[in-house]
Amino acid sequence: MEGTNRTALTEFILLGLSKYPKLEIFFFVLYMTIYMVILFGNSVIIILSILDSHLHTPMYFFLSNLSFLDICYTSSFVPKMLVNFLSTQKSLSFSGCAAQMSISFAMGTTECILLAVMAYDRYVAICNPLRYPIVMNKTVYVNLAALCWLIGGLNSLFQTILTIQLPFCGKNIIDHFTCEILAVMHLACADISLNELIMLVATVILTLTPLLLIIVSYVFILSTILKIHSAEGRSKAFSTCSAHLTVVIIFYGTILFMYMKPKSKASLTTDKLIAMFYGIFTPMLNPIIYSLRNKDVNAAVKKVLKSRFYSR
Repeated sequence: MEGTNRTALTEFILLGLSKYPKLEIFFFVLYMTIYMVILFGNSVIIILSILDSHLHTPMYFFLSNLSFLDICYTSSFVPKMLVNFLSTQKSLSFSGCAAQMSISFAMGTTECILLAVMAYDRYVAICNPLRYPIVMNKTVYVNLAALCWLIGGLNSLFQTILTIQLPFCGKNIIDHFTCEILAVMHLACADISLNELIMLVATVILTLTPLLLIIVSYVFILSTILKIHSAEGRSKAFSTCSAHLTVVIIFYGTILFMYMKPKSKASLTTDKLIAMFYGIFTPMLNPIIYSLRNKDVNAAVKKVLKSRFYSR
């Protein structure tokens, strides 16, 4: 075993739903449809944020970043997963697995921080509306978005390098849809306790800290909204952050349910399906949630369609 290292491992086998072959066609059609909706919905948000000057605000800049992030995240694993649904050889090269692991991990970390930044943006807009243009000027919100991507990328790069440098001695079967970093780590023929500890610390800092900041922001936001005398004013103020709050609840709710449930209730099949909900349904719901009852987005859609129609 001492003479065997990770270079002996050239590919991984992703089991996915191979134990349920009759379900693979159903899930192929389902996930293909959802992936198309993800690409279309999030692309529309990005295009509208670019074309409509009324959407050139911090809120929609962050939203377009979130949409781009969702496209990158799902594209890192969904195409290969769809191929595997129809293939008997469900393999993925070592380098492909590392890339998939790195991109998906980076996007997950970035989204956690980006959602916290979006909560801060809503806090300033509602609690300090007069200072909002100064506090959230273009330089500030562009740098905040860049910081989200930088932290997510660096954390993913660090965790991926630690994982791929582990010695692998032939075990290459992953009972999952994707190259999930913990699943790959557990295939190593070495003590991974230090890797798990490092990942736990990073996860606590980069997942729970943003969640705490979001909670604190919304405590102040709700406190400010409740002080507004008119019902119309309260409704208008809450509508500006309701979409973001819904996305946060779905995103963190799924993560906490997946990782905080008792081990005695754990089921590998259930965990895989929950992971798919987190990985596919959340990116699909994001543009729908932000577009639903959003007058700015609906007006932008009508404006763009109208301009394209008359340009002909």
